[in-house]
Parts: sequence; C-alpha cells; structure tokens
Amino acid sequence: MVPGSPDELAQALAAAGYFADRRLATAVYLAIRLQRPLLLEGEPGVGKTELAKALSAVLGRELIRLQCYDGMEQREALYEWNYPAQLLHMRASEGHAGPDQVEREVYADRFLIRRPLLQALQAPEPGAVLLIDEVDRADEPFEAFLLEYLGELQVSIPELGTVRARATPVTVLTSNRTRELHDAVKRRCLYHWLDYPDRDRELAIVRSRVPEAGAALSAQVARFVECLRAEPFAGAFQRVPGIAESIEWARALVALDAREIDAGVIADTAGTLLKQREDVEALTPGLAGEILAVAREQGPGAR
Repeated sequence: MVPGSPDELAQALAAAGYFADRRLATAVYLAIRLQRPLLLEGEPGVGKTELAKALSAVLGRELIRLQCYDGMEQREALYEWNYPAQLLHMRASEGHAGPDQVEREVYADRFLIRRPLLQALQAPEPGAVLLIDEVDRADEPFEAFLLEYLGELQVSIPELGTVRARATPVTVLTSNRTRELHDAVKRRCLYHWLDYPDRDRELAIVRSRVPEAGAALSAQVARFVECLRAEPFAGAFQRVPGIAESIEWARALVALDAREIDAGVIADTAGTLLKQREDVEALTPGLAGEILAVAREQGPGAR
C-alpha cells in the first residue's frame, strides 16, 4: 500500500532502515503517485541503490534489478530466446508440422527468457520496483533503447509485438554521473540529486545499521566522517567515504572493541573507510589527528 503523504513515506522508509529527508521523500512519493520514473544522481555511496531496496520493502513489491555496464546489449535488459530449446523443438517437429506452424511454435512463450525490463512489465499486481542501477555506465544507444520504456511503460518485441505493463512498476534509475545522461532520458523522469547526509541523518543510519556501536561511538563516527568530507580536508582525498563506508567503519570499530576514536585507530582502520590506495596513504596519523580535533571542537550538537 502506498503511504498517503511524503511524511508517511519517510516514516515508512525509516521503519525499513532508510532515513530520507523531506525533499527525497517528496520526490519518491511523486514518482509513485504520478507513475513516473525517478532518476537519482549523486556520488557513489550516498544511498541511491539502498533507497530502491527500502522502497521495495515498504511497498511490498518485488525488487527487480538491472545492473548497467559498458557494452550492455538490449537482449540482456529485455529478453532473449532460448535458442538451444528452439533448435531441439524444430528438429523434433521435422516431418510433423509445416514451416509456418513450426515458426509459430518456436516463438511461443515457453521459449522466452525474460530479462529485468520485461519481468517488470509483466509482474502481477501490485507491480514491481525496477532498479536500473548505474545507468551512466551504459552507452548512449542503450539510453535510446530505454526511452520507450521510460516514456510509455512498454517495449516492442519483433516476434510478439508491443508488451505493455500489467501493473505500473515503480522505476528508479541511479547514476554516479560518470558521464552526462541524454536530455531525452531526463525529460522522461523526475529528478533528484542525492547528496551526502547531514550529521543527524548519518548518525541515525549508523545507529540503525550498527546498534552495537552505541550512542557515543556512533556520534564520533558521524562527526569525523562529516568533517573529512568537508573542506579543507576533502581536497586531500580522491574520493571521500559514502554512507556504506561509514557503516562498515563503525562495524570495524566495534569488532576492535574501540570505545573511542583516536588518530591511531583511524590510521589502522583507514582501509574500511577509504577505498583508494592514495586516499589510505593520505590519511596519515597527523591528518587524522587534525580532522579529529575539528570534529571534537564541533561537539555533539554542532553543525
């Protein structure tokens, strides 16, 4: 059942472990009510993919995921025919059926292998949540292929004709913005830029996902990561940590029985917080101490 307002949706997502601010909750709510795809852009690790997972749980719908990559072909997204089975059927039909009948039979539904787009269109009520993940990794011809689905919730299959949605899927596209998407894709979608969370939201996420960390350690993690992402420290790193890294770091600290963060612990666990060799090397005990000092100065209630 669809929540009755953005606030209700935000509460339902929070109950599922995903903490959305009002702008994001409003964008998701409108995508559902207006039956429009939602394009989420943002840095890696800010929670784009996790939103689709949480939305699937909240709405009680199956999550169907299409992971995009360079060189992806249409058949991997939409459908393909089971050629070995078709060939066996043709051989078995030799002498028993005419060419026209054989052609009709080999394109029967039982030989069709459904890929994510077709699965989403043919999902029964109440419909599916379709996650088209990292669409920016695919190439421009694949974007053009998506336009019919995004604009009309249908696809064309030469052997079967036009396939329309049985129940309108909730479609979420994500992009890390490694390249600019075509305007035609954006026009067919509602748009939301998903930024790193503020400290309060990140703290809520860490406490929800790593309750064993406790209030004090979780607050230290949230403050430190917030300071690391901000200037002047962010410029020292190629990629600052996302929410997933904050969670992983909190779990690592718990595993080490760390009750308090200090420069030594930060240096020792840098590989759970940062995922580039150069970034790990950049987080020296000295720099860690500087960031930690700023985080402590800000205190629990500072912004």
